[in-house]
Amino acid sequence: MKKIFNGIASLLTTAVLFSSCQKVEVEVTSELTPEVFPKTASQLTAATGPVYINLRSDYSVAYWFLQSLSTDEAVLPFFGSDWVDGNRYLESHRHTWTKDNGSVSAVWSYLSNIIGTSNQALSIIDQSAPAGNDKSTTLSELRTIRALSYFMMMDLYGGVPLDTVYGSKELKAKAPRAEVFSFVEKELKNAIPYLKGITGASTYGKPTKYMAYAMLAKMYLNSEVYTGTARYNECIAACDQIISSGLYAVEPASTYLQQFYPTNGPSQKEFIFAIPYDASTSNGYMLHARYDLNRNLGIRYSYSGSTPGTYTNPVMNLNTGNGLLNARPSGPRMTTAEFYANFNDPNDVRNKQWLSGLQYWQDGSPIMVSTTKGGYDQTVTGDEAKKPYVYHLNLTPLTGSRFGANSYDLGKDEIAWNTGVRNIKFYPDYTNTVGRNQSNDVPVFRYSDILLMKAEAILRGGTPTLGATALSLVNQVKTNRTTSGAYTSINLEELYKERSREFAWENWHRNDMIRFGKFEGTWGLGKTNSDLYRRIYPIPTTAMATNPNLVQNPGYN
Repeated sequence: MKKIFNGIASLLTTAVLFSSCQKVEVEVTSELTPEVFPKTASQLTAATGPVYINLRSDYSVAYWFLQSLSTDEAVLPFFGSDWVDGNRYLESHRHTWTKDNGSVSAVWSYLSNIIGTSNQALSIIDQSAPAGNDKSTTLSELRTIRALSYFMMMDLYGGVPLDTVYGSKELKAKAPRAEVFSFVEKELKNAIPYLKGITGASTYGKPTKYMAYAMLAKMYLNSEVYTGTARYNECIAACDQIISSGLYAVEPASTYLQQFYPTNGPSQKEFIFAIPYDASTSNGYMLHARYDLNRNLGIRYSYSGSTPGTYTNPVMNLNTGNGLLNARPSGPRMTTAEFYANFNDPNDVRNKQWLSGLQYWQDGSPIMVSTTKGGYDQTVTGDEAKKPYVYHLNLTPLTGSRFGANSYDLGKDEIAWNTGVRNIKFYPDYTNTVGRNQSNDVPVFRYSDILLMKAEAILRGGTPTLGATALSLVNQVKTNRTTSGAYTSINLEELYKERSREFAWENWHRNDMIRFGKFEGTWGLGKTNSDLYRRIYPIPTTAMATNPNLVQNPGYN
């Protein structure tokens, strides 16, 4: 919700001023001292602001890259010399990453910063805020955000240091993964009695009881992966807390896609916890359209900075630059043929999140692209390459590189840039005219996930409850997504495909692939590595250098 976090951002200066008062031997020039701040509800919000700002900072960029580019869901190839970026995307796709991979380091820092900022805010509020419900709720919300960060670190890196004391100079050793699991579980259970149990604008973007239960359900569903012990009945019980609340519902097909529009917010019936984004801010980036939208479709989808063209010549930004005037969508990201094969029901509304095949303007006119023969196909040379060439824009599925089976390069011409089925689930922000950032809020936990997690837990041996079966739970989702018939039976393989259709681009597919034993498969542009140890990432070199007590994860040197 844009206004909610604009308010938090506006109060951030207050929080920063207060935190500066904690430095030793620095003269206090602010009137905001522990004796007077934070005392009111608005001041409590100010003190928590940096935590939420850190949470949204990299969730949809580096964290997305680490979660999604390591699966068959998405791939970001080379385009000649473009998008090489130290091979970080190639390594993610082919499962050849090392402790020096840029994304591995960026996400460790991202999550560590949230934890550190949470520790600071918890210390400030615990010491200075007056006792009462506001204080108890705020502390529990912060502990829940910190628990979410530890959950994400545990999911990605396995065992990590448990550092919960602000100002401590002790360098913690790595806690085993099962211990981190237990810590997060305990934190959530302790927080739930003090978290709010309502939905709407007042709690949107903040932890509620049901956000905590959703995280517990996700942990219990993956418990066998994380700890070696299955806990499917606990997953079902956590899901039941959310289902029984009656506060959430599955969006019908008519509004499914609108959940992810730049105008989304507290009215979304499925959002249990979402991260609000605002295109006007610079301390949180949501840039999906920049990466996913084909470079010739900026005008068609009102991408900010697309130079106006015409129906017969939509090629914008032939002269590229750093300014918005020429900030066309970069368009390097696409899905693989293997993942797209899950979208095999022509009546399913979720197909509409993809751009594939011949492209058209809103009135049905074909989108024609004007270039040269050499610009279209780099293999054309000489005088022939300079001749004009006009073609109907056609997005073709990724079936490999034309430069050989081992190549990660698609080329640097129109053929290359038009390769790949593109995702616009988080619809390009047509409300933004000033930058490439988007205002689409990003869900972390949705109600449809609760239903499908409960169904999966039952299929894996959990006890059915509340009169529901795995089949009825999955059909609650499916019948709101397609006009095709409901399932007459359900198994884990079909459930996996349903999860792929439902949560594309939402940061959960790696988690699913590991749990379903598919992470070691073959897909895309040369992904054949089947090393089991890559189910967790290495501790980055930067972290090892900072903390010599850390021990590297098995398999990584």
